[in-house]
Amino acid sequence: MSRFGKLEFGGDFEEQSAQPAVAKDEKFYLSQARGAFEGADFEQALRAYSKVLEHNPHNTGAWTGQVRALIELEEFHEAKLWADKALERFPNDPELLAAKAVALGRCGDLDGAIAFSDASIEERGDTPYVWLARGDVLLARGEKRADYCFDKALVLAAADWFVAWLAARIRVFYRQFTLALKLAQQALELNPDHAVLWLCAGGCQKELGLIGPARRSFQQALELQPHSHETQAALAALSETSVGERLGGWWKRRFGS
Repeated sequence: MSRFGKLEFGGDFEEQSAQPAVAKDEKFYLSQARGAFEGADFEQALRAYSKVLEHNPHNTGAWTGQVRALIELEEFHEAKLWADKALERFPNDPELLAAKAVALGRCGDLDGAIAFSDASIEERGDTPYVWLARGDVLLARGEKRADYCFDKALVLAAADWFVAWLAARIRVFYRQFTLALKLAQQALELNPDHAVLWLCAGGCQKELGLIGPARRSFQQALELQPHSHETQAALAALSETSVGERLGGWWKRRFGS
């Protein structure tokens, strides 16, 4: 079955559980999707959002969530196609327009990306995600105005660690590790008990040649989430970091973003 088939029908999501039965309705799967997204389990988030749409195909947040999860998985072409499918139903939804803008920008269609980003704002899209998406598009276009967009998103989010983390992930994608680390640290100030934030910070520190701090960040992530294969792999890779890579990290800190 294709990626779209799995999104359309939900795939194999249900699992056997000894826990007491709970009402698995639209609200339940929205909570599951949000939790998976916040934990950087984007495949699980995709499946949960598809279950939301089985209960309510008019939930624009679930359509947008699927597009955003595909972008996080770096499946940009699929994200664009799924955004098109959603926009056939909801052509004026600002966050869907914003998500398509990001997909286009990361596919290299910079003119299309800015056009859809403009449209998302014209539809009174004054949400943190619309501005994060705007910043993403402007980074793809190499424009310094992106900084304003991230600041605007963070102001609108009112001390939300999730938005700071998403902004950090965007900066990481464009290899702006110094700025990404600052955002990850901002997220950690708001939610120091979330393993993925330490993992994000550690990844930035490693890229910047800050091996000791990166190790401490990864160890903290592993303490919070002991069975994380990703964190275990990150720690193992850290021990193999070469002198050349450390010098490269110094260069990024000195001359990079």
